[in-house]
Amino acid sequence: MKLYDNGVYLVNGTEIVENVQGASERIKQITGREVALDVAKKGTIASHILNAHNVSGNQEHLQIKFDKLTSHDITYVGIIQTARASGLERFPIPYVLTNCHNSLCAVGGTINEDDHMFGLTAAKKYGGIYVPPHQAVIHQFAREMLASCGQMILGSDSHTRYGALGTMAMGEGGPELVKQLLQRTYDIDAPDVIAVYLSGKPEKGVGPQDIALAIIGEVFDRGYVKNKVMEFVGPGVANLSVDFRIGVDVMTTETTCLSSIWRTDDKVKDFYEIHNRPQDYMELNPEAIAYYNGCIEIDLSEIKPMIAMPFHPSNTYTIEEVNANLGDILNDVEKRARVSFGNKIDYSLQDKIRNGRLYCDQGIIAGCAGGGYENITDAADILRGKSIGADAFTLSVYPASMPIYMELLRNGCAADIMETGAVFKTAFCGPCFGAGDTPANNGFSIRHSTRNFPNREGSKVQSGQIASVALMDARSIAATAANQGYLTPATDVDCDFTKPKYFFDKGIYERRVFDSKGQADPSVELQFGPNIKDWPKMERLPENLILKVVSEIHDPVTTTDELIPSGETSSYRSNPLGLAEFTLSRKDPAYVGRAKEVQKAEKALVEGTNPVDALPEMATVFDTIEKSFDNAKESLGIGSTIFAVKPGDGSAREQAASCQKVLGGWANISNEYATKRYRSNLINWGMLPFRIAKGDLPFKNCDYLFIPGIRQAVIDKKEEFTAYVVSNGELHPFTLTMDPLTDDERKIILRGCLINYYKEEK
Repeated sequence: MKLYDNGVYLVNGTEIVENVQGASERIKQITGREVALDVAKKGTIASHILNAHNVSGNQEHLQIKFDKLTSHDITYVGIIQTARASGLERFPIPYVLTNCHNSLCAVGGTINEDDHMFGLTAAKKYGGIYVPPHQAVIHQFAREMLASCGQMILGSDSHTRYGALGTMAMGEGGPELVKQLLQRTYDIDAPDVIAVYLSGKPEKGVGPQDIALAIIGEVFDRGYVKNKVMEFVGPGVANLSVDFRIGVDVMTTETTCLSSIWRTDDKVKDFYEIHNRPQDYMELNPEAIAYYNGCIEIDLSEIKPMIAMPFHPSNTYTIEEVNANLGDILNDVEKRARVSFGNKIDYSLQDKIRNGRLYCDQGIIAGCAGGGYENITDAADILRGKSIGADAFTLSVYPASMPIYMELLRNGCAADIMETGAVFKTAFCGPCFGAGDTPANNGFSIRHSTRNFPNREGSKVQSGQIASVALMDARSIAATAANQGYLTPATDVDCDFTKPKYFFDKGIYERRVFDSKGQADPSVELQFGPNIKDWPKMERLPENLILKVVSEIHDPVTTTDELIPSGETSSYRSNPLGLAEFTLSRKDPAYVGRAKEVQKAEKALVEGTNPVDALPEMATVFDTIEKSFDNAKESLGIGSTIFAVKPGDGSAREQAASCQKVLGGWANISNEYATKRYRSNLINWGMLPFRIAKGDLPFKNCDYLFIPGIRQAVIDKKEEFTAYVVSNGELHPFTLTMDPLTDDERKIILRGCLINYYKEEK
């Protein structure tokens, strides 16, 4: 795999010409003509799609209107509640509400099914589409029923990726979907586009997860595609089935790219015909001369079966490497665990070494990444006639949709897998976020799913539990299962892959999915449950701001799972204050209590009483500030902030920001933000996305900071701010920065949140 240091021209879809001295002459030799750089930049597939959806009239500063929206049952309630508070009357474009996260309804009383009934009545009232639990995971339904070549889809789940089907899709926090529901736009600067140039053909037994993990391992730490679009081109694309392409594509999220798109061909055309939507196919190719801001060149034949060891999808090795260097690699994983967990828990994988081999406790093939038809049929071929054994190892398989499940039943693949001792389950995203198949303490799970962050499998460090997940392809998981839990690459298995033809039957959707056909019915009353709450009132940004640092995180990357845990907390996603009680609970259990203490002072200010009475330590803070700033108490706000080196990797969940906001958070301070998604979530909840230069921090946890004139500075479009640490009766200045905000983003922050912004716009 090669990552180019410079931009490249792709000529005739096959030849890479690096943008170095002599590039123009080389292009002229090949094509017989010259092309300007700005013209070549417009030659990418991504550029064509983005510009077709841009309503700004400016190709550098885009305002995108999407064709369709999709959400699931731990995001759509909050989105619709926010949109209702902002004046929603009907869904202006197709909006699909799927139920694949809280669909088990196993714990928490009625609250999960209450959310589903809210979703059904919302689809009727506002003119949407409602997919009942167990019918499909969000992204498989979108692939089967929504995707369309040349279109754009926005989803409130980070793995909203349909590029292999010619659809540019993006996963964002809920407020970005609210903007689309209110017929506003998604505002971004034109992103860089990175070519992913594929050649060759994968070795037998190598699957899409192997290709994806190889890419993630190369690009993540370098930030090579961060907030950029990955465009898959080259002759190797034709050597991959559409299911294979989908499996690679969905994992591009773990590179931190903005979106993805692939060239399309007759195989994609066949996909749309199989799914009874031939009209949605269009051939997509870059122009004869297209310019990319970078290039990842991959010979598919060189990729080996891969494994992403705990606790990140970028912690990648070949399975061959792990088996050859088992002790050293497990020791490295344990060191990484100590960075995240400190001394909170005793974590070791040494007991997983049995007779010199790595023993796995659990295998799972599931969700938007693993639950595809071809992944499961290939796994069935490997497992046919085998046994997973009667020891600790278990295997669970979750087809990504009911149509896939039905076809696996009809052609016998499901029976072949179940005969081994494996378990077949319905479409569910739980194994991807810790709401199903949680292993035993110190368990080691191999999964064809999307993420393996700490606690992503459902364990709770605060309760003394820890288990871990390694990501692998379904084929190598099946090979490991056939060897009764001992880690085995699929390339070591002598197997003929039968590749049974897929027959899509949408009858189950026609019988079970509610589709309003875009017709709203205002007479329908939304069905609420006791856990569905409105957002609390949020104040405007004050002129002067006092912040208390209530958490300080020095991990290299902080995921949204650590900011607001997944798993059982998902049942509270419709209850802003209830969910907020879990904020940082696995990373910094003291955070919530500290934030609430500071919030008492802010509430006193709003109510017109003395904040010192609510929080006595404020007396010293006020005294110190007033020595230098006479008017500090005029238009004053008091709130909390956190520092994290690089927060926001992972899920698009808006609650990673909103939970801080409802507890009185006014800002985050970081060296950088892991994703555009998380920074946008902060802004949409009225929080200041401050940055500070890497190096020694001028403040520590529980210090107070004073930022005078912050409101005017935001109005004046400043990107650098003088702040002060309040310490020992003195003010110690330091500098905060902020990346540029759009005009609308400034208004949102000034008004306190997106809800306030829309209320004042009406």
